[in-house]
Amino acid sequence: MHDLLVIGGGINGVGIARDAAGRGLSVVLCEKDDLAAHTSSASTKLIHGGLRYLEQYDFALVRKALIEREILLRAAPHIIWPMRFVLPYDKDLRPAWLIRLGLFIYDHLGGRKMLPPTKTLRRRKTHRLDPLKDEFRLAFEYSDCWVEDSRLVVLNAVDAVERGADVLTRTACVALVRHADHWEATLKGPDGVKTVMARAVVNAAGGWVDDVLGLAEPGANQTHLRLVKGSHIIVRRWHEGEHAYFFQNGDGRIMFAIPYERGEFTLIGTTDVPYEANKDKVEISQDEIDYLCAGASEYYKREIKPSDVVATYSGVRPLYDDHAANASKVTRDYVLNCDRAGGAPILSVFGGKITTFRELAEHALKELGPDFPGMGKVWTKTASLPGGDIPQAGFEDFLRGASLRHAWMEQRLLRRLARAYGTRMDRVIGDAKTMASLGRHFGGGLYEAEVRYLIDAEFAMSAEDILWRRSKLRLHLTEAEQAGLANWFAEEAVA
Repeated sequence: MHDLLVIGGGINGVGIARDAAGRGLSVVLCEKDDLAAHTSSASTKLIHGGLRYLEQYDFALVRKALIEREILLRAAPHIIWPMRFVLPYDKDLRPAWLIRLGLFIYDHLGGRKMLPPTKTLRRRKTHRLDPLKDEFRLAFEYSDCWVEDSRLVVLNAVDAVERGADVLTRTACVALVRHADHWEATLKGPDGVKTVMARAVVNAAGGWVDDVLGLAEPGANQTHLRLVKGSHIIVRRWHEGEHAYFFQNGDGRIMFAIPYERGEFTLIGTTDVPYEANKDKVEISQDEIDYLCAGASEYYKREIKPSDVVATYSGVRPLYDDHAANASKVTRDYVLNCDRAGGAPILSVFGGKITTFRELAEHALKELGPDFPGMGKVWTKTASLPGGDIPQAGFEDFLRGASLRHAWMEQRLLRRLARAYGTRMDRVIGDAKTMASLGRHFGGGLYEAEVRYLIDAEFAMSAEDILWRRSKLRLHLTEAEQAGLANWFAEEAVA
């Protein structure tokens, strides 16, 4: 008998599983696909307060997210790092004083300590505006953070397992039966069907949360979600520097243009489109590609064309349906519903932001507190994620030390491994002392030693798991190299 069955391997599910396991609860998590296979790997990859939510007067959400921003930056400075955002001033959209006021609030609402404040930029005194059309002579530069979103999910799952949880990927919950003091769940995975007993269920299935409720309450036909598709395009590097741009569109939407994957690409997004199609196969539409290209081209001197797009990704945000008329206005905050009617509890998670997953997990376990009076105290606020125990969150100092230890390694590869694995990079490298001793090179700086580590320690089971979720190396491997990795999995991964 487990204490908790968590259904869903996105950021909310793994965050709750990690927190619960760290408090001494017996936890099993099941995910029907790979970890972060859907929404949690399709974000804009920002840990941020959500500057645009100030216009909706959602100060509570912004403050909560800004507080979490610094907590997470300390917990995982290898996969989360500061980034400066340049917001060009367009006199036809919002007055400059209003933008500056909003940024002042943004700087101070969450108790910012680690990040630099907003500053004003003028074209004649900065090169930040050089890629933009000459009409943009004024801009504001503020701070937020970048996150490797799917790695954040995986590291939470790794930590949960190390604290005693069971994490079952490719394992769907296909039936739920409620009893007075426990749930009986039927799980179907690679090894067949098995039954799991748990005193409580957490339904963190994201876009499938209503489907899980249908299993728990057969015959019920309630819809709590509003599905909104967000799509991104990836183009070759469009501007120099490590800063990003924040563009305001005439339709009220905002758009980011962000340095991506070693600065070789630019990530542009996102859209907000109501979605009712297949949640397992979410793809960008041509209209969205055209929209993103046109929106960015309103600011850049060089026109971005659909032919410039080298890759895309899309995800469905499972937002709580607050009946807002506009998809962009639907709340991004989460809603928890704990149902104890008729027996053992089931707690369902609706909505949420990747930035606030840790606080959401704490809140979820507080809701379940009456069911587990012996549960331990809160602990995640000051705890590092795996590989994140870098002194004073000083990544560059850590990297210098790693460079001395592994002087034989190509610096480009060394930096990527340090970013991906932090203090656990030596577990990836193992006993290797030369590039050749890392094993087969699959291309793009991916070696067999890393692949085997991802299989052994991070739940990877396919080439896709590695190339798109444990990393973004698919952008750096040729189609032939990708096929080589897939063939290796088919022939040798189980050896």
